[in-house]
Amino acid sequence: MYGYDQTGAPPGQGHGPQPGQGHGQGHGGHGYQHAGHGPHPGQQGHQAPPPPPYGAHQGPPQYGQPGVQQPLYPEPSPPSLQESIRAFTTGSMSAEDFQGIFSTSKVYCPRGDTPGFLALHNTQQPVIPMFSTLKELRAYAGKESKYFVITGAEVLDLLPSGYGFVLDMEGEHRVVFDAKAVEEMVDFAMRRMYG
Repeated sequence: MYGYDQTGAPPGQGHGPQPGQGHGQGHGGHGYQHAGHGPHPGQQGHQAPPPPPYGAHQGPPQYGQPGVQQPLYPEPSPPSLQESIRAFTTGSMSAEDFQGIFSTSKVYCPRGDTPGFLALHNTQQPVIPMFSTLKELRAYAGKESKYFVITGAEVLDLLPSGYGFVLDMEGEHRVVFDAKAVEEMVDFAMRRMYG
């Protein structure tokens, strides 16, 4: 029976459960009834530990528990980098929105025996192949290929001047950013970060 307010007051008012209060302790006069679970004050046996101090971190809220308000609409998760590439190449996502997702996403980059990007020089400008998923990288470079993982923001920070990059080169939706586009992406990122 505990967890229910006997006064009929709306949640969060009256004698309802308060954050940080456990169920195994006495709440004399607060409208709770113990249904024979756990020891009562003055009885022998295992005592429940006292609740943590108010404001102490107790882990993520458990939805459906008394005193925890559920969101009316769950926060939508941002699209994956692969979904964003598809949306960007089909015109259903703006360049700014794509760059926002790209900058926080993991990017898989093939590498050689020495650290650093591998570049393709058989194009108009040198470009560096990068991939939205490990599966995309493996389809391009093979199962045993070496790679490293960085964020899109780190790509923009570390990419050598004069180089572009291509995302998901062997994928259904590939996107190429030449050196000029990379410079524009860096400028846009700096304006967003520093105003």
